[in-house]
Amino acid sequence: MLRPLSHLGLMLSLASLLFNSSWADDARRSYEVSAGTLSSALTRFASQAGVSLSVDPALVSGRRSEGLSGTYAVQEGFARLLRGSGLRLQPTGEGAYTLVPAPSGAAEIAPATISANADSSDGERYAGGQVARRGSVGLLGSRDFMETPFSVTTYTSQTVKNLQARTLNDLVASDPSVRATNPAGGRYEQFTIRGLSLFNTDVSYNGLYGVLPTYSIDMEMADRVDVIKGPTQLINGISPRGSVGGGINVVPKRAGDKPLTEFTGSYASDSQVGGAVDIARRFGEGEQFGLRFNGVKQSGDTTWDHQSVDREMAVLGLDFRGERLRLSTDIGHTERDTDAPQERVLIGALAKVPDAEDVRRNYAQAWSKARTNDTFGTLNGEYDLSDSLLAYAAAGARESNHTFLRHNVPITNDAGDFSVQPRDFTRDESVRTAMAGVRKWFNTGAVSHEVNLAASYFYMDFTNGGARYAASPSNLYDPVPTPIPVTPIRPDAKVYTENRYSGLALSDTLGLFEDRLQFTLGARWQRVKVDDWNNNAKGDTAYDEEKVSPSGGVLYKVNDQVSVYASYMEGLSQGKVAPSTSRYPDEIFPPFISRQVEVGAKLDVGSFAFTASAFRIKQPAYETNATSRVFGPNGKRENKGIELTMFGEPLQGFRVLGGLMYIDSQLHGTVGGASDGNRAPATPEYNVNLGAEWDVPGLAGLTLTTRGIHSSSQYLDQANSKKIDGWERFDVGARYAFKAGEKDITVRVGVENVLDDRYWSSAGASDDSEPGLTLSTPRTYLVSATVGF
Repeated sequence: MLRPLSHLGLMLSLASLLFNSSWADDARRSYEVSAGTLSSALTRFASQAGVSLSVDPALVSGRRSEGLSGTYAVQEGFARLLRGSGLRLQPTGEGAYTLVPAPSGAAEIAPATISANADSSDGERYAGGQVARRGSVGLLGSRDFMETPFSVTTYTSQTVKNLQARTLNDLVASDPSVRATNPAGGRYEQFTIRGLSLFNTDVSYNGLYGVLPTYSIDMEMADRVDVIKGPTQLINGISPRGSVGGGINVVPKRAGDKPLTEFTGSYASDSQVGGAVDIARRFGEGEQFGLRFNGVKQSGDTTWDHQSVDREMAVLGLDFRGERLRLSTDIGHTERDTDAPQERVLIGALAKVPDAEDVRRNYAQAWSKARTNDTFGTLNGEYDLSDSLLAYAAAGARESNHTFLRHNVPITNDAGDFSVQPRDFTRDESVRTAMAGVRKWFNTGAVSHEVNLAASYFYMDFTNGGARYAASPSNLYDPVPTPIPVTPIRPDAKVYTENRYSGLALSDTLGLFEDRLQFTLGARWQRVKVDDWNNNAKGDTAYDEEKVSPSGGVLYKVNDQVSVYASYMEGLSQGKVAPSTSRYPDEIFPPFISRQVEVGAKLDVGSFAFTASAFRIKQPAYETNATSRVFGPNGKRENKGIELTMFGEPLQGFRVLGGLMYIDSQLHGTVGGASDGNRAPATPEYNVNLGAEWDVPGLAGLTLTTRGIHSSSQYLDQANSKKIDGWERFDVGARYAFKAGEKDITVRVGVENVLDDRYWSSAGASDDSEPGLTLSTPRTYLVSATVGF
């Protein structure tokens, strides 16, 4: 076992560089200036650039800047910060400048329009508005996608609205690297990124893990959603469930400079009706204080018979924008009640894969239900200790209570018969998490540095309990109503688990040749401590492990339009947990290490961007033995793949969003070599997404939309004895934006799965402990109208 003190000492000695370096003179280099008051933004930029700036306070009083992130010459950077301010830069000597009012009537470049309610979020929208140029990449701060040495896509709130996305599942369907592995009408959402599992618990909220609701995340709370591909342990630390294929970060909404009052009424078939409000205001001297409230209420029947969903969400965001201090807090509460939630379909050893086309009714019993209740909060702060040294900290907490009355769907024969065994299941969770760090910008000769030092801590405890009831027969194709369970036949063991993760990370991004060549080097020390009790008896699967995980990347900007990069990431992950369907449920396995190598290229032509990457990820493979039902490790898996993504507005009024992912996923070192060379289960060879929007000429405000999604066939098991066919889904829609009096109104209509195809969309999660088939959602109609007051 590695000892932490020696690693901490090494990191801290390296981190002493933070406090004894300064910037060199003018050059084209990388800058990172947070949004805030114009005065503080100009001061920080001037300090980083090593120039002198004289400012009359009266000229900048009450003015704001969106900040900047990227590579700029000095005057180019100042011009960007001053966009829309009515001010311009005037040289007063070598390396010295002052600000003066722009001449009356002089042409001025308008600031990029972010939305009708331009806010202080990090992401400047790319052409077309569907993705942001910059995303949050944890320890490394906010970065332009062209200067990030790995693959990342940041979806904007505009995309959330136009897709009429209700949950995270609806939004990430646009990403070829991400697939949902649970039914849309199920108890919880789960995903794969690059073929490896991602649980909702591993979705971060403004960089903090475990704060968001465990089972379903409402999208009305999101300003942006960052999708990061590959192991993210260096930049974000170890995730609660050990996801390694990538990470997702939800960025909360903030009040912008313009008041906002919006109401959205919505309808989804069969009879889901709802309303949402979005209110934002700034107040105080210089509008330093901000308030943003989002509330949702939606309920009614879905497209599946006897299934209904009732969801409520309320999130309040408050922030303070000072000269050097920036604070924000978010407090949220969500409730979701689902009747007759669908489960994955489990296929027994003697049963063939059922024909999805023949599954026309909801096979979940009408009495089954899922009730989830989550309350969460975060506090974030930044303080400019100097104009080149930033300190930051964040803390978060969540309390959750979940109650389920459910049953599995274990198909036993070709006729689709299965046994309904009701299970009462409760889960109570408590999360506490915190992180703190410093970020320093300086030069050593011709080399620029951005050094980051951060510490993190995560604690979660949860209690599982419940009972089993007598079983009754049913059928997948012709479901049989069974009695409402009343008297348990046996209780489940009461399981209590505590997870503690702590870490310390250090990174340095070095820039050479005017920052066209950048090296990012870093390491994170992590400790994973897990304790568990079963019916108040201490478990024998607890562990306490630690490791230092190195990571690195190199990026070269060939020119302002082309970047190439290579990176290596390594991470420690929490051990797998045996599923409820295994012989020894909730058994915890030791942590494991995942490694990824990635190379790629990015092209940005201003209105259209294209990225390409090739990657290889290695990690242990796990499975539940089909005969013994014992869950455990069985060999290793290697995912080798290629990703192609594109976004932007290549033609005026025509926008695209999508891409392709190819994966060659192979198993090695399985027991007796029985499955060596086979394809890893639940991993399609190809995922393809393509979405397009077209503004109809001559009909101002009218936009037509379409999207196609494809996944190729997937195996159900390591033996590759059973598989599901590939599938396609097509969506169409339209929106119309217009004014009625002084009100801005946007009406959106959409049809998901317009052909009403029935197919198995997933064979489970490839590295998950509980494989099973996910049935597609039938044709669904969506209608909404947003009114701005």
